[in-house]
Amino acid sequence: MDYFRTIGTPTPGTRPAAALADAPVLLQDLPRASRWGRLAAVRGAALSIEGLGGGLAIGDRMMVRRPGHPPVQGEFVAFEGDIAVAVPEGHTEGLAPGARVWLDEPLALSPSDAWLGRVIDGQGQPLDGKGPLPAGRRAVPLRRRAPDALTRRLVGPRLETGLRALDVFTPICRGQRMGIFAASGVGKSTLMGMLARFVEADVIVVGLVGERGREVREFLDQTLGEEGRARSVVVVSTSDQPALARRRAAQATLAVAEHFRAEGKQVFLLLDSVTRLAHAQREIGLAAGEPATARSYTPSVFNELPALLERAGPGPEGEGDITAVFTVLVDGDDHDEPIADAVRGILDGHIVLDRRIGERGRWPAIDVLRSVSRALPRCHSADENAQLAEARRLLGAYADMAEMIRLGAYRAGSDPLVDSAIRHQPALEAFLGQQVDERVAAPEAFARLGAVLREEGGP
Repeated sequence: MDYFRTIGTPTPGTRPAAALADAPVLLQDLPRASRWGRLAAVRGAALSIEGLGGGLAIGDRMMVRRPGHPPVQGEFVAFEGDIAVAVPEGHTEGLAPGARVWLDEPLALSPSDAWLGRVIDGQGQPLDGKGPLPAGRRAVPLRRRAPDALTRRLVGPRLETGLRALDVFTPICRGQRMGIFAASGVGKSTLMGMLARFVEADVIVVGLVGERGREVREFLDQTLGEEGRARSVVVVSTSDQPALARRRAAQATLAVAEHFRAEGKQVFLLLDSVTRLAHAQREIGLAAGEPATARSYTPSVFNELPALLERAGPGPEGEGDITAVFTVLVDGDDHDEPIADAVRGILDGHIVLDRRIGERGRWPAIDVLRSVSRALPRCHSADENAQLAEARRLLGAYADMAEMIRLGAYRAGSDPLVDSAIRHQPALEAFLGQQVDERVAAPEAFARLGAVLREEGGP
């Protein structure tokens, strides 16, 4: 094993180690032993390191220094014989064969209330130029297990989001985990910003994983706004950063949210996007030598998703809740692609954004007929469920006959339900649309829906 140990000298003024009683004091003065190996190969996003010996584990961290460049840090992802494979979280220019690779300290965050209003990276370093972040009383690991299934509390009452389409058709309860499924350019970021500004929560935690660098500032200043940003902690990793940094940003987002949940607070978490997290994990898995499966995703992708998403939700007794919304960027509008399909099976409901609805000019472009909340029907009252059922019945009848109606092939009087749906359609479409700065309380939303259903309208 290729290693060395550094042995320090006692601090000035201490007596020689003649008495056994002095041993603990002298041992405290010695620096910790350090281990290092040598860089054997660099293959794409994988570093092969030899000479570190036993005692390593998947997830341990490493660091390699390079002349004229900052050190490259990384994480061990595979082992084979005496060779350890690590994935770097920085660019590898300047690395040379035989370079010393050191074991590094594990990462942990120490969040506090002073982090509200701040923008950080996955290591907890500030990105907003507002100075250093005050450390909290305790450190939390980036990777941890979800609360035990039998000790965590049940999902709580309905959480008002301020959006009519959600509070009525796809309600979110405290501790529930929902997904927003959308292709690019369908208003996903705008919907996230409305939720962050309107939702009733003590703390907002936002994770931007693999986000385009140009859009980070736009999301912070325009979409999230000053009001939303003031009560938020935003974790950012842009698309040009290595896969390990992007995955770590998602883990840090959950770690910050877990800290505030342990403080007894109601936390609203927004993570954009799970798909980019899956892409990062795929890169890591391929570097580790995993086989590619469905659409080239590696098996570790489908292990990482539940391990991360299950961390959100209600806490044990005495703690708060993490109500979470995870976005899924569906490739090519395919809502049955592997990541979307896997995430739907993990979460407690899904919100579908449809490009065709946006093209008709209705925003947010939520397809309420394809969206599902597993909190129904218990989170609504009996009267509210009755209104919801009637509205879905009318919307469904219109959707079934929409093509014939547009072509003029439907003859009025053929079906009383379709006739009623046609008369109510303009008012229901107006009800589902909402301005980005318009917040509507849930009771007001149901009152307006009741008025729409009572009106016959139309010719």
